[in-house]
Formats: sequence, C-alpha cells, structure tokens
Amino acid sequence: MWKQHIVGAVLATFIIAAAVSINPYFASSSDEYNWGIKRAKDGNPAEAGAPLDQLLDKYGAIYKGKPDRKVAYLTFDNGYENGFTESILDTLQKEEVPATFFLTGHYLESASDLVKRMVEDGHTIGNHSYGHPNMARLSRDGMRAEWRKFDGKLRELTGIDRTTYARPPEGTFNAKLLEVGNAEGYRHIFWSVAFKDWLKDERRGADYAYNSLTEQLHPGAVILMHTVAQDNAEALPLFIAEAKKQGYTFLSLDDLVLEYEDFPVALQSSTP
Repeated sequence: MWKQHIVGAVLATFIIAAAVSINPYFASSSDEYNWGIKRAKDGNPAEAGAPLDQLLDKYGAIYKGKPDRKVAYLTFDNGYENGFTESILDTLQKEEVPATFFLTGHYLESASDLVKRMVEDGHTIGNHSYGHPNMARLSRDGMRAEWRKFDGKLRELTGIDRTTYARPPEGTFNAKLLEVGNAEGYRHIFWSVAFKDWLKDERRGADYAYNSLTEQLHPGAVILMHTVAQDNAEALPLFIAEAKKQGYTFLSLDDLVLEYEDFPVALQSSTP
C-alpha cells in the first residue's frame, strides 16, 4: 500500500544512544513521571517543557516531529478490542495512511486476526508491554520481561522478530525505563496530540473526536488515539480528509525517527 520503511540496522543504531551530559533535575533514575504536555493550539506544537525535553532527548525518546513541515503520525493504543478496529483499518487502507498500533499481550491473544491484518496492511506494531503494568515501578528484569514476552508472542503470531518502538502504559515512566529500553533496543514514543477517548462506554460523538483532533493538529504531530472508541472510528475519515486538505501528509514512525536523527534520506520518497 505504501513503501516499506527501514526497520533494521539503520534505525537500531539510533536507539542505543549514550547521554552527553546529565541534567541535575533528574538526579534519580527512579523518579516517576506521568506524561503531560501543554496542548497544541492554533497550529503551534505541544510542549512538554525543558526538563522533560532534556530527559527524553538524552534517551532518544520522541513525542513530536519538527515544526517546519506539515507532517503527522498516527498511533493507536490497543489494550482490548471493542469492535471498531476493523473500521479504523478500513479507513487507513482507503486513505493509504500508515499507522503504528501499540498493543498489549491481551490484544495479541484476543484479537489475533486483527493483528495479522495490521501487519498485512503494512502498519507497524509497537510494544505497549505484555500485561499493561506500571512499567516505572518494575525492576530492570521486570521491564525486560514485559517487552520480551510481548515480542515472543508477536513473533509466534506473525513471524515478526521483534518490535522497535515502545510506549509505557498510561504514559507513566522514569529515566530507568528509558535507559533499559535503549539497552534492549527499544525507542520510546510518546505523543503530542491526545484527548479523553479511552472509555468504551462513554460516547461523546464523532464531532467531539474530530474537533479534539483538528484543534490540536500541528506540524510534526504524533497523534494518540484508542481504538475502543466508536467516536474515533467515525471521526477518523473526516479528520484525515481535513488534515490532507490543510496540506498535511501522514507518515510512519520510521520517518519520524529518521527525521529526528537528521538522517539524509528521511522523507525523500514520501514528499507529496
């Protein structure tokens, strides 16, 4: 459906990066953070603030792209299936838009046919942990076990050797998690656009989802959505159409990483 992106040695080289300096603000690697940002507005990118920006940059973690190109990146978190992922996949296929699905072990086991379709359609699978724990409170071995167990089940199901991108459940993390992730070959991907869309029984309507997305859209947006919401499934085609109308192109997380690293071939074959 679209070009296959580089997922091997080139990207892996960028994941395991050592710190140039240590910010004293983050003296303890066990300090726990809940991902929170100043929302994007009027096309201006979301901001996490200098301390968090420095921490994420130290470990190569990313939450947005560069602000000078109208590019957006769709990501979805899937902990369980609620009947709307197929519609979302249909929309992505029709619009030829790539996405990354951050899955849990429960989703691999309970919605295996949808996972196989994600892979067949050319989407990326991200590691959202196997059991959806608070990853920041695990030991180093516990962190490794969560990621590896997920990858093992994914390999068994799809033949994919392993995942490259990780996202901590509920956005809870610490420096230790980012450090161990790097050592294991994972790059953490957060987000710059999100809204309350994870309650399966709380419907607010497609307009709510559409407005939440369009109001926060900005160059380099990494968009987080949950597939449990019917509102999202209904709003997605409208949002994609509006974003394209505004001149946005949707690219993959591979493109985002290459852009972040100033890799010279980044985006060359994806420029509209």
